[in-house]
Amino acid sequence: MHVHKLEKIWLTFGGLMLAAFLVVLTINAFAMGNTPPSDLQQIDPTKVDQTPPFDKPGLVKISENEYDLNMIGYAFGYTPALVEIPKGATVHFHVTSRDVMHGFEVAGTDVNMMLTPGLVNSVTKTFNDVGSFLILCNEYCGTGHQIMAAHLVVK
Repeated sequence: MHVHKLEKIWLTFGGLMLAAFLVVLTINAFAMGNTPPSDLQQIDPTKVDQTPPFDKPGLVKISENEYDLNMIGYAFGYTPALVEIPKGATVHFHVTSRDVMHGFEVAGTDVNMMLTPGLVNSVTKTFNDVGSFLILCNEYCGTGHQIMAAHLVVK
């Protein structure tokens, strides 16, 4: 079988582009430390309200300008519904769901997680800009999905 010269060139080009894509993806995923939010901590979804730290959801100061924010997603809202943090604060989000799959997105930032009942997702973000950020559910969770929101205010 004879393969035309132009076909060989395009096959070689396609193979090199695929190899380059895989190398860039590997470097980005491992060497640069870009990882998905973790969900290593497991809890009983029927006892979220009795399980620390979700028995007292809210903002907890852990050091100078560093906070833990423990939140619960449920149909059709978040607890707490309003959170205020100072400008420049580093916030460690710890979020779970007690009923169904929910999304957790802080609009205008790179904070975006999937909330699965029984799993605690965590992500860290430093807020250097003053403003109000909408926390919304980006995973359809039922008929009241469109009203599921909370607010994060950076002062």
